[in-house]
Amino acid sequence: MTKRENILTTLRRQKPERVPFCFWLCDSQAEEFKKRTGVDDYVEYYDFDFRHVGLAPTKYPIDYSPYFPNKPADVTINAWGVGHKPGSVAHFAKMIHPMKDFEMVQEVWDFPVPDLTADYRYENLAADVKKVQDAGYAAVYGSFSLFEPAWYWRGLDNFLCDMIVNEDMAEALMEKMTSIQEVVCKRVAETGVDIIICGDDVGTQRGMMMQTEHWRKWVKPYTKRIIDAAKRIKPDILVYYHTDGAIQEIIPELIEIGVDILNPVQPECMSPAEIKKLYGNKLAFWGTIGVQTTMPFGTVDDVRKAVQKNIETVGYDGGLVLAPTHLIEPEVPWENIMAFVDEVQKYRY
Repeated sequence: MTKRENILTTLRRQKPERVPFCFWLCDSQAEEFKKRTGVDDYVEYYDFDFRHVGLAPTKYPIDYSPYFPNKPADVTINAWGVGHKPGSVAHFAKMIHPMKDFEMVQEVWDFPVPDLTADYRYENLAADVKKVQDAGYAAVYGSFSLFEPAWYWRGLDNFLCDMIVNEDMAEALMEKMTSIQEVVCKRVAETGVDIIICGDDVGTQRGMMMQTEHWRKWVKPYTKRIIDAAKRIKPDILVYYHTDGAIQEIIPELIEIGVDILNPVQPECMSPAEIKKLYGNKLAFWGTIGVQTTMPFGTVDDVRKAVQKNIETVGYDGGLVLAPTHLIEPEVPWENIMAFVDEVQKYRY
């Protein structure tokens, strides 16, 4: 099997030749990798089964300074107009929400957004997808988020309150974001990409971030729209959905709206083996190795045992891309990262 065949077989819940794996390193860990190997690109070095593709960069960056009249010098503003002030730990930052004081729905609609629907941003995407696939890798595009960028604009507390007491504002935020992402999903699917990433963190360690009825009203239907936009064009496109937390109660509804792959299946608050038993006939899983427990605080042997256990209980018949459940942060010992890689590479079906 090629790498592409291997991972697509896995994600279609059939037995591949070997367990696909990946991980993502924070900046300091990426520097450590470079120091140890002399190589910049760990995706190429470890030869993951997939490669990411993306749109061409914008030619017309937006000046968001009118929304930040007293911006401190250390605050940067991203392409969506959200400010970030450096925090005191590693890459963590404090978010500054440009819509936090908005009172009128029209202010939301007037807020400028990146030109993600412009034709020139897609000119090379189909060729890039083909190049990845011809090289034997699955082409992945991501990510499409809706709830998260909406509250990045508005502020989480404000947006959760909007859902209950200011529904016109909540609707404008979700509609504005979804109307953009529907077009993007459609156009990305037209390129023949294999996997499309979407998702929003809607869970906490103990349960849903909001009442389930509010998720059903404000997140589920909009997410369905972007998934439908992709699958109408390419019915066999695989939809990867990310949400942290204990989200067991909405998994059947994620399946209902077209999700094929659930990430990250966080073991600190859900049992990957139990989720596999309940939904493994309809979902593949990507993740399952804890970054709050095993990776930073376990021994090398603990990491190896977690890899073995999850392959045996979640990936026994395919359906598992093994990965840490989030970015590998600075406190993770390098030996644990190497143990993860070594152990998963040993396994063959």
